[in-house]
This record gives sequence, structure tokens and C-alpha cells, in this order.
Amino acid sequence: MSNDWVNWLDPVRTLAVAASERIMAIYATAFGVVAKDDHSPLTAADLASHHAIVAGLSGLTPDIPVLSEESAAIPFAERTQWRRYWLVDPLDGTKEFIQRNGQFTVNIALIEDHQPVLGVVRVPVTGRCYFAARGYGAFRQESGQVPQPIQVKPLSAGQPVRVVGSRSHGGPGLQQFVAALGPHQLVTIGSSLKLCQVAEGAADVYPRLGPTSEWDTAAAQAIVEIAGGRVVSAETGEPLRYNTRDSLLNPHFMVYGDASRDWLSYVPRA
Repeated sequence: MSNDWVNWLDPVRTLAVAASERIMAIYATAFGVVAKDDHSPLTAADLASHHAIVAGLSGLTPDIPVLSEESAAIPFAERTQWRRYWLVDPLDGTKEFIQRNGQFTVNIALIEDHQPVLGVVRVPVTGRCYFAARGYGAFRQESGQVPQPIQVKPLSAGQPVRVVGSRSHGGPGLQQFVAALGPHQLVTIGSSLKLCQVAEGAADVYPRLGPTSEWDTAAAQAIVEIAGGRVVSAETGEPLRYNTRDSLLNPHFMVYGDASRDWLSYVPRA
């Protein structure tokens, strides 16, 4: 297979726009919230975005399967046959959506050989879009503007480390990490925007020491890595990989731009 995924970047970005429009139409209403089996929240916006993306991807690449948060009950025996597939979070940050703070995203990734090779992360409220593809580069585009290339930034000597953490899922692990880190600035943000902050050089490190699923990270991992950063297991230091086992949960992980510091040494150990 060649890197034909570069040709899919523009249509996938267009799909993210369509999904965002579905989300914003519901955001403007008195929408209801139900609890899924795992007690996480679900809204009509999650489902509207899911249906728009799955239909669009099926039309774009009918031979490539799609795994979405809202259609994840596909047996591993079937998934293990996939060399290439789309991995989608139609509304990442449902809690942020419910709180109406604007910090939620549409995430679409292409996985090949267990690695993300294309990623699109769009912010429905502002129209900002982060996107990347291997062999093409990583970019941020503001609504109505020309895309700008992005890359991670080296640490600034003598300056506090810029840490980004989860708004809704911080937890004691994050507090222990920053306490061990020394001088730092901590900003909390929702959804996959945390990874994108590292990718564009607005943050130095994002420690995620709590549960996430593979659709939460794949699109933004592509953007971080193509922008020169890393997304690695907090235990092993190896890059996150996808569809390698029955569970779709990620290990705890670390996102960083500058590899000159041993970020894993600050991870609290049991």
C-alpha cells in the first residue's frame, strides 16, 4: 500500500466539517443526556456526528472498515484481520459538550499496521482544525484562514514547564506528576485539544494517568508525531499502538515535544 491516505485528507476534513455542523445544530437546543453501559454520557450530537462520519467514510473508502466509539462492539477476531481501518470519536469531550464550554472535538484517524498515519481534529464551536498525514505534514487552520504548519517546541531554558491536563479527568496522578516535575504552569483543557496543544508548541507535556480509549487519542497522536513529538506508554516509553488486543483501552501515556527530558521519571509508581 502506498501513502494514498494523503489524498483522503481533504475529504476527511470536509467530513469533519459536516459532523461539526450536526453537532452544533444540537448544541443550540435543550438536548437530553443518557448514560451508556459504562456510565459515560451520550447525546444526540454524538450519534448525529457518528452517522455523518461513518456514511462519509464508507462512501470515500468502501473497502476500509470503520471503528467508532458509537459502534465499537466489533469482535477482536474480526478486527484482528484489519491492516488498515478508520478510527473515529464523533464527539470527543461529551462532558465538555454538556457543560457547553466549547472544548470538544471531532476526531478521525486512519490506522495502518497499528499506527495512526492520518489525523483530523476539528473544534466545532470555533471551526479550528488540526490535521496531519505522514508524508504531508502537520497543520492548524483557523476558520476561513490558510492552514499553517505546526511543530512541537523545545523546552525553554529557565522557564517553567508548560503542562496541559484534563479538565474533567485530572485525578491524583496528575497532581503527583506536576509536584515531582518542579517549576511548571498547569492548564486544564478538555478533549484531544490537550495533545494538539503539544503538537503546536503551546504546551511541553501532557501526562494522562487515567483511563482513555483508542478513539480518544488516535487522530491527535498522528498530529503530534508528524509535528515532531511523541505519544508513549507511561510504563514502557513505547508509542501507543492500536487494535493489538481485545480491549480498546489505552495504557496511561505521556505526550511531549522535547525528548531531552526524562518525562517518564516523574510518573508516580505504585
